[in-house]
Amino acid sequence: MLRNNNVVARIFQRQIQTPPPGTSVHCARRFYENLVPSFTIYDVECPDHSFRKFTDDGQYLISFSRNHQDLIVYRPTWLSYSYKQEDCHLPSRAKRFDSFFTQLYCVPLASSNEVICKDFFLYVITNQFGLFATSTAQIHDAPAIGGAIQGVPSIERITFHLLRLEDGVILDEKVFRNDFINLAHNMGVFLYDDLLAVVSLRYQTIYILQIRESGNLVDVRAIGAFCREDDELFLNSNSQCMTVADKSKLHQSSGNHVNNGVHSNQLNSDNSFLSGIKQRLLSFIFQGIWSEETDKFQRVQCLKKKFYFHFQDYVDLIIWKVQFLDRHHLLIKFGSVDGGLQVSRSADHHASFFAVYNMETTEIVAFYQNSADELYLLFEQFCDHFYAMSRNSSYMNFISSHSNNIHALEQLRSIKYKASSLSQFVKKMLTSLPFSCQSLSPSPYFDQSLFRYDEKV
Repeated sequence: MLRNNNVVARIFQRQIQTPPPGTSVHCARRFYENLVPSFTIYDVECPDHSFRKFTDDGQYLISFSRNHQDLIVYRPTWLSYSYKQEDCHLPSRAKRFDSFFTQLYCVPLASSNEVICKDFFLYVITNQFGLFATSTAQIHDAPAIGGAIQGVPSIERITFHLLRLEDGVILDEKVFRNDFINLAHNMGVFLYDDLLAVVSLRYQTIYILQIRESGNLVDVRAIGAFCREDDELFLNSNSQCMTVADKSKLHQSSGNHVNNGVHSNQLNSDNSFLSGIKQRLLSFIFQGIWSEETDKFQRVQCLKKKFYFHFQDYVDLIIWKVQFLDRHHLLIKFGSVDGGLQVSRSADHHASFFAVYNMETTEIVAFYQNSADELYLLFEQFCDHFYAMSRNSSYMNFISSHSNNIHALEQLRSIKYKASSLSQFVKKMLTSLPFSCQSLSPSPYFDQSLFRYDEKV
């Protein structure tokens, strides 16, 4: 049955008919087919700012000063002028920015030696908080000290600012020193409900923070060198016991041996353990290969080929990117040091791996290579689950994807059938995982059940 696209008929139909359960939002979004942007105003007198984006609820327009020191927030005034058909004679005031937006405030965020990261912004819709970041300049040839990864640059100071967008009050700050967090397009930070995951590329640590309703950033856990809260205490207590025992043995044998100035049994920092997350990963890979074969001889041969031969390659993997799948599970992308610093367009040329990590049990529950058909099938059929939508923002559930929209699925399959190599196609599609936080817009104009558009334009 064809729908009447006349807006008057649609309003009348809305009055006399009740939409099926669960489709009221879909029916309301159809009205945007009658509200299509069809006119552009040129040479508008805009302030000299760097505009970032609208918040997902459309309440605020985020912008920064040109020197990247101040935050300027505007509120849209929405529809201000109208015209009929082709006869468009708008007043001169329509070419002024302040006819459509009202400035709420201007807040200085960055200090003298810091600048605002103009590509980073996260919106906490439940409390209308905004998360911003400022940082000092990168040091590309920084020495790898204190457990840092060789080849990863360093930033002397990175500061996250939690701000209430209603009045511009800075509620809390979180500072990372001599670290490197990829802030471009929110790649190194992921927000899910009130949980925040921050990835330290330099020290290979995933910091989990909680944003309280009071506006405080509270440390929850750090995943990296240690996985459980008491791992560090346990290892330190055992190392102290080992040191005391070794000293007593050394004292007993000191009369029979010449001391050359170096304690042969002193704990060597260079021979430290692998990180907790890396040990979890290696254990999962080992157990998976172990269970493939039941024959002992075949099992040993399989371990040699698939595990021990690639052991150093697994050890050298670093965390590239992280996202929440839900409140308990993280999707972690591992790869080489060089690949972790590349832009996403060339990242598919580097070998990478995906792991699903349970924060509560501290276990790896799944592991895939970036060419795995099994992971691609999950991505194709259940793409919405990878977006990890907040439970408090229902309109984010209407973002079109190939798992909820037949038009998007047809477009994806058309690209798949045209691909010369299925393996390269899978790698290219899985390059987008983990998704960058708040990278997609819930606007009805991007709803592929309502509009068709060319993403290349």
